[in-house]
Amino acid sequence: MSTTEDLKTRYLKEVIPALKEKLGIKNVMAVPKITKITVNVGIGSYMTKGGKDHTDVMNNIAAITGQKPIAVKTNKSISNFKTKQGQVVGIKVTLRGKRMYDFLTKLINITLPRVRDFRGISTTAFDERGAYNLGLKEHTVFPEIGVEDLTKVHGLQITITTTAKNKEHTRALLDAMHFPFKKDAELKKKKGAGGKEEMTELALTGRERAEMAK
Repeated sequence: MSTTEDLKTRYLKEVIPALKEKLGIKNVMAVPKITKITVNVGIGSYMTKGGKDHTDVMNNIAAITGQKPIAVKTNKSISNFKTKQGQVVGIKVTLRGKRMYDFLTKLINITLPRVRDFRGISTTAFDERGAYNLGLKEHTVFPEIGVEDLTKVHGLQITITTTAKNKEHTRALLDAMHFPFKKDAELKKKKGAGGKEEMTELALTGRERAEMAK
């Protein structure tokens, strides 16, 4: 599964038949599929921690995704958050088609294995609308980021949107596409010891999440 075509072919030839049987789906058009991938960066904390502007973040996301991102701005001034109307609070890009598969292939095979002490992605980051949310604390795990781009490290949030009807179907789809989830046994052992599952997610503020969702 080293190329985009390999991943698309795997979905058509292997994933669809497997999910039809596992989920009891008769109509091939009803089999869950990934429709888009959204990459978000909330830059509020980035700016307060020394970032001069959002240009570097824009360039990083463009290099990582292969697509020019857009700047997410506030619609109105919010005094409690000290933001002005039109102020940039995030960077966003939406991937579909070939670029989506390119990014997905790279994420699974190259990027995630480069995460420090990586033991798999969270098994609880699903929502009821068929989406899976994955946060990365450092953009430097992507192979496109060179030494010259390490002036300021930032995280990013990846949302994988599918046509799945529920969490179980979304998990089945991503499992079939070889997403590296944490082992269930490891999670049970960790929770049984009185600890909480450690979720690798980007800490966006409530204001930033609301703006990025628009």
